[in-house]
Amino acid sequence: MKIRNWKIVLAILCLNVIMMASGYNMLIPFLPMYLLNELGVSGDNIGIWTGAVFSVTFLVGGIMAPVWGKLADNIGKKPMALRSGIMLSLSYYAMGMVTSPEQLFLVRMFQGFAAGLISVFMAMCSASVPAGKIGVSMGLFQSSLTAGTVIGPLMGGILATYIDMRTSFYVAGTLLLVLTVVTWLFLPEPSSGKKADKKDDEVSILKRPELREVLIYMFLLWFVILIIQPVMTLYVAQLNHSNDNAMLLSGGIFSMIGIAGGIIAPWWGRYGQSRGFYKTLGIGLVLGSVASFFNSVPETVLGYAIANIVFSLVFGGVLPSLSSIIARKTATNERGRAYAYSFSAQQFGSMLGPLAGGLYTTFMPINTVYYISAFILFVLGICVIKRHKGSWN
Repeated sequence: MKIRNWKIVLAILCLNVIMMASGYNMLIPFLPMYLLNELGVSGDNIGIWTGAVFSVTFLVGGIMAPVWGKLADNIGKKPMALRSGIMLSLSYYAMGMVTSPEQLFLVRMFQGFAAGLISVFMAMCSASVPAGKIGVSMGLFQSSLTAGTVIGPLMGGILATYIDMRTSFYVAGTLLLVLTVVTWLFLPEPSSGKKADKKDDEVSILKRPELREVLIYMFLLWFVILIIQPVMTLYVAQLNHSNDNAMLLSGGIFSMIGIAGGIIAPWWGRYGQSRGFYKTLGIGLVLGSVASFFNSVPETVLGYAIANIVFSLVFGGVLPSLSSIIARKTATNERGRAYAYSFSAQQFGSMLGPLAGGLYTTFMPINTVYYISAFILFVLGICVIKRHKGSWN
């Protein structure tokens, strides 16, 4: 039974995204502790191995994203969603079986080849809702992502603390299988308008200055996000003065960040729809810069949690605004490629971020990494304001 009502399609996509994000956030924030406690990596080498296992997925994913995006536009977005869902599920099961950091590295490489689910869902969402509802829909889509960051870390932290971390990988793999079946049974292939021809290819997308600008922003934003995320659990352990319960505490912090982001994202979506997406983007970047700087200040776990919640609230409009700008600047039949290139930029930023963060924190205090993120966000915010102040849309 295929659903045609756009509101129901949006609801199913949001449910799928919640399951996808929950599975991801059950695992990824805790990989440093998995390397330390399960795979025998020493404390001296944890920064390097963390950077490596994070980055290799994003490197392969960034290379493959344009290929998957072109196939999504040519043969359909739904088949690409099914491909990615099945392969990602297998990768999660494999991650729960590895016995060495080298094996984990290889599985994460395969995971990069499997990636692309979020960009396909985003393209399906933008193609399924009315043009006047794109901002709100992307806000709800982002809320679903952040809802997954609430559920995932709590589940992952509880499972890792009271059962074992390997169980988290198997649960995450099962969630991916469930959402793949839901996609297969209930979601229709979105109408793609006219067929793409040889002149209407990915090169024409990259030639558009406004889309190249979005790709640069996406790359730098995910560099900022991923320069921090891999070391957050280690930082919480440092603030807690012990590795005991570090994963449970980190899971709680990630979840509170997700709650804050989930509450605020629809409001940012409506604000962007009415006031302009570039305006929303610029405000979020500048406020996010200030909030990121203050993440370096707290000396307690509670203070660090509060600082992260504030960051999530003020930063919550940035990524939905970029997604909405892509939808505004592209035709329906080319959004698979446009979002794939966006995903590729995200992956390359996510690749370099953990490497930079791992190397940096090997020699410098962990909290000072927030100075780098604050500077980058501030520069990006000023650039957006200067370039688009005359026309916020």
